Amino acid sequence: MAKLDELKKHLKKGEVYRRTDLAQWSKSVDRHLDALLRDGTLQKLSQGVYYYPKETAFGKTPPEEEVLVRSFLKDDRFLLTSPNLYNSLGVGTTQLYNLRRVYNHKRHGEFMLGNRKFDFQVKHHFPNKLTPEFILVDLVNNLDRLAEDKQEVLKNVLNKAETMDARKLAHSVTLYGTAKTKKLLAPVVSTTNILHRRKKNAVKYAS
Repeated sequence: MAKLDELKKHLKKGEVYRRTDLAQWSKSVDRHLDALLRDGTLQKLSQGVYYYPKETAFGKTPPEEEVLVRSFLKDDRFLLTSPNLYNSLGVGTTQLYNLRRVYNHKRHGEFMLGNRKFDFQVKHHFPNKLTPEFILVDLVNNLDRLAEDKQEVLKNVLNKAETMDARKLAHSVTLYGTAKTKKLLAPVVSTTNILHRRKKNAVKYAS
C-alpha cells in the first residue's frame, strides 16, 4: 500500500495518463493500475490511457478534450475541430455530427476515447487555432462528406467567401486547401477578384 500511496501523490485530478507515464513512478505498474481502477482513482479511457476524474457537486467530470487528445498523441501539435462548426458560417449546413476531428502529425483513424469518437487525420499543415476562413476551406475540403445538397452549399460558400477578408481567405486556401478546393474557390481568391473587391470597398468607403 505504501508504494501505491506514493504513486497516487504524483497524480493530479483532471489529468490524463498513459501507462508509460505511470511506469516512471512504479516498478509494478500493472498491479498498481489494477488497484487504481478498482478503487476508482483512475478510469480507463482506451487501451493504455487513463483519467483521474475531478469531483464536483454533480459527480465526476469527464476529461477536457484537449487534455485527452494531447495525452493520446503525446504531442501538443494538433487542431481539434468538428463538422458542426460549419453551421456557424450560415451557408446552409444544419446537420449535427457526433464526431470530433483531430488534425495532427502522428495518428490516423477513428478512435474511441472514453465514450467519445475522434477522427484523427494526419495533415502536414493546419493552423494553430480555428478561424472563419479555415473553417470555410475545411468545409470545402470535406464537401463530399456532407449530408446536405452539395451544390447548394457550394453556391452559398462562394457567396459567403465574397464577404470575408480576401487576404486571409486566400492565405487559408493556399496553405490548407486540397487541389479540388483550390479549384472550386479560385473564382473568389484570384488576384483579379481580390483587387476588384478592394477597389469596390474603397469606392464604398469614399462615398
